[in-house]
Amino acid sequence: MDDLLRAAVAASHLRGLPDELLNDLLTDAQPVRAPAGQALHRAGEDQRHVELVLRGLVRVYASAPDGRTLTMRYCRTGALMGVLSLYTEAFVMPASTQAVTDVELLAIRPGVVRRIADHDVRMAGALLFELSERASTFAAEIGRSAFSNVRQRVARHLLDLAAERQRDAVLVARITQQDLANAVGTVREVVVRTLRELRHDRLVETGQAGIVISEPERLLGEAYPGWWNTGP
Repeated sequence: MDDLLRAAVAASHLRGLPDELLNDLLTDAQPVRAPAGQALHRAGEDQRHVELVLRGLVRVYASAPDGRTLTMRYCRTGALMGVLSLYTEAFVMPASTQAVTDVELLAIRPGVVRRIADHDVRMAGALLFELSERASTFAAEIGRSAFSNVRQRVARHLLDLAAERQRDAVLVARITQQDLANAVGTVREVVVRTLRELRHDRLVETGQAGIVISEPERLLGEAYPGWWNTGP
């Protein structure tokens, strides 16, 4: 394994697997590169998949008929995506995935994952830990949504807004300070102060074009402190 893959495995639930099992798991795995803004999977697809994020940031989101979106998960190095598809009778992708920054993934063959898990309790245990973590973070998100502070809500809304309208590598949230205050449930003065703090920390820049997210992964840390690879 090269250093990039080794670091991703070490950050994932695959980290406890012995080298010979990892070598078997990664047989015929294919690297995937995608530029910022590119769709990786779309809701409604029925293709089973397992992908390990090597580098970058991926957003998993659901869409409403009127165009609104709800972010279900942000994935960074070490995130395993698609494990749910392995154990669903008739799988249909419930959400879409999008590269927020330039990303590198490793697409692992779903059939290989199932074969190893069916015969080796260590692989099955790694998948159980992954699925348990997804369920736990879903439950925890209820409290986060209800009780997060203003800085966390502002950071999350800026990320979501910039990502759903992304066209290139630059993440820009085009929203007024008053609309941002309305969206996160506070007053404009508090949003002004919060944006000033985020600018001071070099997480965002503000200008006529909107609010530019300078450090998306660091801003994600503000939105979800201590919570990186979350979701289904």
